[in-house]
Amino acid sequence: MDLPFFFLLLVLLTIGLVMMFSASYPYAYYNMNGDSYYFIRNQAMFAVLGVIIMVAVSYFDYHHLHKFAIPILIVTYLLLVAMLVLRGTQLVPNIKGAYRWFYIGPLNFQPSEVAKFALILIFSHLISLNFEKMGTFRYGVLPYVLILGSIALLVVMEKHMSATLIILMLGVMMMFIGGVKWRWFVFAVIGLGLAALYLLVFTDVFSYAMDRVYGWLSPFDPPEGVDTWQTRQSLMTIGSGGLLGLGLGQSRQKYLYLPEPQNDFIFAIVCEELGFIGALIIIILFAMLVWRGIVVSLKAKDKFGMLLGVGLTFQIGLQVILNIMVVTNTIPNTGISLPFFSYGGTSLIMLLAEMGVVLSISRNSSIEKL
Repeated sequence: MDLPFFFLLLVLLTIGLVMMFSASYPYAYYNMNGDSYYFIRNQAMFAVLGVIIMVAVSYFDYHHLHKFAIPILIVTYLLLVAMLVLRGTQLVPNIKGAYRWFYIGPLNFQPSEVAKFALILIFSHLISLNFEKMGTFRYGVLPYVLILGSIALLVVMEKHMSATLIILMLGVMMMFIGGVKWRWFVFAVIGLGLAALYLLVFTDVFSYAMDRVYGWLSPFDPPEGVDTWQTRQSLMTIGSGGLLGLGLGQSRQKYLYLPEPQNDFIFAIVCEELGFIGALIIIILFAMLVWRGIVVSLKAKDKFGMLLGVGLTFQIGLQVILNIMVVTNTIPNTGISLPFFSYGGTSLIMLLAEMGVVLSISRNSSIEKL
């Protein structure tokens, strides 16, 4: 097991838990009957369980995932179709205009999280089997465009724009490193782009997406009916932190000014309490994690391990970049979590399990063990 990657994970997870508690306790106190420890208690339990699962998965031979690639893809399709069929019910409620969450008893999860892993796995599986034929349209483009397009279509119908964007970018990246010829690669990107444009213009997703765009362009003077309170408060939260921050636990904006600060906008609280320097250190830690994960993956002894590891690591880096861009209003608010920091038990377990796969790859790589 690659110890630098493992310790970077633990450091980020620990910092994430501390910041999640700091960001969440006022909101928990006012919304959970005075229980300030509600969110951190749940997140800590899921974190411990996730680390156990991660270590266990790291001992699992990742080559066995070959035979699970197609079954996991089928389950993903079933979950995404079920989201559309059941949306508006108690199982798939409307939350802020979108249908992203599947509620089963006390548990809830986003099928789009499963879809990301399924996409990386099936692409790694197919590319490794047909690597010598990746220069052809039949084996190098067609199956990947069909899979990527269909998954993105189902996710965008949930009005989950951030997940759709991540899935499309992951798919394009996997095709690129898989060796698709440039002309097929360009045609595939153009085709997917046109399909996405059609969905935005000719479905009810368009008005939802445009509201986000209008709010992004004019956060302090939005059109009537467009809510930009969270974005405005996020920018003020970041600005109040300055260079060195107000100090750990000293945020003012988390006192019900910034909505649900323990979720997607937790990085704003990081900036307020730890300042520019603290936020920069955390970004550097994420960059080191992604760099180490890619180094480990590129040293894998087989094409499947390389593709799988790079895909899972790239997903982390992509989510971090997009989350920070949303929090700073660089791109429209699409609702994307910050890995290891944002509240969410099932997503944290899923993320740590995926990192366990990367650690499994490191056990079978040619990289020097420390």
